[in-house]
Amino acid sequence: MTALGIRLVISDVDGTLLDPHKELSNASKEAVRQLREANIHFALVSSRPVRGIKWLLAELNVESPCAGFNGGLVVRPDLSVIEETDLPAGMIAEIVNTIVAHKLDVWLYTRDSWLVSALDGPHVEHNSHAVRFSPEQFRDLGAPNLNNVIKLVAVGDRYDDIAACESTLRKLFGDDVSATRSQDYYLDITHPDANKGTAVVAIANRLRIPLANVATIGDAENDILMFRKSGASIAMGQAAPEVHRAALYVTTSNSEDGFFWAVQNVILGSHAGV
Repeated sequence: MTALGIRLVISDVDGTLLDPHKELSNASKEAVRQLREANIHFALVSSRPVRGIKWLLAELNVESPCAGFNGGLVVRPDLSVIEETDLPAGMIAEIVNTIVAHKLDVWLYTRDSWLVSALDGPHVEHNSHAVRFSPEQFRDLGAPNLNNVIKLVAVGDRYDDIAACESTLRKLFGDDVSATRSQDYYLDITHPDANKGTAVVAIANRLRIPLANVATIGDAENDILMFRKSGASIAMGQAAPEVHRAALYVTTSNSEDGFFWAVQNVILGSHAGV
């Protein structure tokens, strides 16, 4: 056991485990190898669909349960489903209409599908490259499939539009939905029980590891919910000040192998307690 008593490390993917080019560095691979050698479990919790982390699970030989859609889908390493938490079908149309009213694009995710309002919309090509599969376009934006929707995303390049949409959704739905930003240009909308904090609890419980012995690593607003559930929390160096304030430790940026630094100096311990 490490100086901090860590038995499970749960990492965000984009901005944390991956470098700015959405690639897995040799240093990150080595860090995961060292965790395995130290008998520390390793898991991923991402805003991505689970299809978008499949290659990472294989590349890193992950053996623990993991979660996609900010916790909306918890899966085994072979992607078989442990838990799925969908948005209430009766809310979908109003959420979609609210996103459109704020002049933002709509992305809709089910367990296996990614639907977008515009194939040439902002960040579609970039995200396709990142998750390694392509979306389909809504046949009718006014009547998307209302069943088994795990996540909706409001997408745009204007920060003010995203912030305004977030504010409106909170006023309309309160605690009946979770609306958090995974990037400045992505507003993720899920069931309130589908967030990264609940995913941490689900994975730790599945492995029978107390939350006090869990470390989480992330870089975005939606990772703060992970931090609140774990015994140790580490923010990436490039994260916003509010993310830094929510964490017990701050590592270097993801362009400087911050994940590797965190594993070496916090999890495995040369700086633990500093």
